[in-house]
Amino acid sequence: MVKKILFSFLMSSFLLTACIMEKPEENIYDILENVVLVENTFKEQQKPISELEKEEHELFNQIVALNVEQFNQIQSLSQEAINILEEREEMMKKELESIQQSKNEFSKVNEEMTKLEDENLKEQIQNLQQTMDKRYKSYEQLYNYYLEALKLDKELYNMLQNKELSLEELEEHIKHINNAYKKVKEENKIFNQLTKEYNEMKMKFYQEAGLNIEES
Repeated sequence: MVKKILFSFLMSSFLLTACIMEKPEENIYDILENVVLVENTFKEQQKPISELEKEEHELFNQIVALNVEQFNQIQSLSQEAINILEEREEMMKKELESIQQSKNEFSKVNEEMTKLEDENLKEQIQNLQQTMDKRYKSYEQLYNYYLEALKLDKELYNMLQNKELSLEELEEHIKHINNAYKKVKEENKIFNQLTKEYNEMKMKFYQEAGLNIEES
């Protein structure tokens, strides 16, 4: 069974060390840093999801090490694994909610962008918006792929509770699971790359807008 995927994710946050008059640049700064804050829930899910993935993988290894005479134990362990899958699904829902809140917060940038007098800064924000839009779409795709993989995992553990399950059926289903997690892994790379690009573009905007900031 394929090793599960942990989303790697880092949104850089910065502190404005000096603030004079409120300008659109500073308002944009406030919005972008609030985006980081609302995505904290997303970040907080990473470790527990990873731990549950490992726990479920260990259960799978225990199950395949058993024989048909230990079928009651196979059923019990399979149900434990299903419960873990449901926990992971709930955590994914929390991630999605966090990303949706982030998207709502980020949308406030558009109004402030129209107030910018510097055309170069305005163009930077437009590019930032395009990158962030791609990032949000990538996460939505990632979320859908992950849920599909969880669905296949759950089907696997239900299949394992069937005494008549053949080795061929098991191998075929595991192949589908591996393909599903391959999609998750590939989309995860895209999402992480877009996050990196967004952070770099945000930092460049802060610098060129003359904001005195320090990374926190």
